[in-house]
Amino acid sequence: MAQNVHDITNEKILLREDNKISLEFIIPATSDFFDGHFPEFKLLPAVAQFEVITRFSRKYFGTQRYIPNIKRIKFSAPILPDSKIKLDLEHKVEKGTVTFNMADSDNAEHVYSSGSFSVIAE
Repeated sequence: MAQNVHDITNEKILLREDNKISLEFIIPATSDFFDGHFPEFKLLPAVAQFEVITRFSRKYFGTQRYIPNIKRIKFSAPILPDSKIKLDLEHKVEKGTVTFNMADSDNAEHVYSSGSFSVIAE
């Protein structure tokens, strides 16, 4: 069976308001996000986390994938294959930023990453 590049499965919208969205999804162990990064102990690289965040920002807020400035970013815990993830995004249109919080879907206190970055609308 062919594998999708940067596969994300079971995407579900938990909450959607004007400029906010909460999503739940799984990045399966078969995703190429995990290829070559600590082969003995697979985890989702920071750059892949940010790729997922900007992908959903574009999908739901229409922002460009080009990020002119990362305001702040903190990686707090590793994301293992098949983890169920909850991602909260807020597009602050007047400031031209998106803030995010990526956490374990079953334990919101277990934060994987958080921060904010500048965006350009498409």
